Amino acid sequence: MQIDVTHDVFKLAQVFTISRGSRTEAKVLTVRVSDGAHSGWGECVPYARYDETMESVEAQIRGLPADVTRGALYDLLEAGAARNAVDCALWDLEAKRAGKPVWELAGLSKPGPEITAYTLSLDTPEKMQAQAAENAYRPLLKIKLGTPDDMPRLEAVRKGAPKSRIIIDANEGWSADVYAELAPHLVGLGVELVEQPLPAGQDDMLSEIERPLPVCADESCHDRASLPKLKGKYDVVNIKLDKTGGLTEALALKEAALAEGYGVMVGCMVGSSLAMAPATLLAQGVSFTDLDGPLLLAEDRATPLQFDSKGVHPPEPALWG
Repeated sequence: MQIDVTHDVFKLAQVFTISRGSRTEAKVLTVRVSDGAHSGWGECVPYARYDETMESVEAQIRGLPADVTRGALYDLLEAGAARNAVDCALWDLEAKRAGKPVWELAGLSKPGPEITAYTLSLDTPEKMQAQAAENAYRPLLKIKLGTPDDMPRLEAVRKGAPKSRIIIDANEGWSADVYAELAPHLVGLGVELVEQPLPAGQDDMLSEIERPLPVCADESCHDRASLPKLKGKYDVVNIKLDKTGGLTEALALKEAALAEGYGVMVGCMVGSSLAMAPATLLAQGVSFTDLDGPLLLAEDRATPLQFDSKGVHPPEPALWG
């Protein structure tokens, strides 16, 4: 079997800012696996927050044996971007070989569209209000926050989109004191979820302070091994394929998290439709879906995912799966 890796860049429709910085493009690695008769592909986004670079992830992928299988992959690579791209490519290859969709091979129900959040970039209150007004028709907005001066931003977004449901992502940007002060106001503004308010590894205070609205673990949750450390601190887990290291572990984490009473959110890095395609299967029936990556791009894959009033639709076979 042949494994190929390419670097791809997708321009963003506008500057995308979170508490850790800004970007104008999405840099991804595309992995293609071929047995000579059939091929499959997958995408990953190396993430500096987890000490990943395009070069380090590519080296991990190129170091794999040519006859690697999904089962063996989990003994060869840790959870992360490299394993994700290869795992998803192997799922796609299996589907093409079998002439059956991945959801059927995985024993899942036939997927349908899921309402997805649309993310508003961190900016001044005035610009965030304008972003919100422009997207007020969307049923669910996700607000990037994570500074000590976030209340004016959130109030501005609520003014701009008075009818939209709102979830917020602090990207580890708050202290326990800031979150405790903000939480009652978040509830008053109708916020339904707060994602990773405190830095991973410094989040023990969440078990000691009141949580008046659901708190979601993002950077604190990678795979099933993360779950024991979340007890008493979080109510929801955000499952991202680039953190779990692929669809295989993501499906197992979803099952384990639900069994332990957590709500589930399915999220994404900023990537193309190819990166989101496997996650649409994972997102079926979860509490929150956040697979808006393609909506933030100025350009996408040749056969992109379909987004409409029903949400994000599962991929066509020409894209993945």
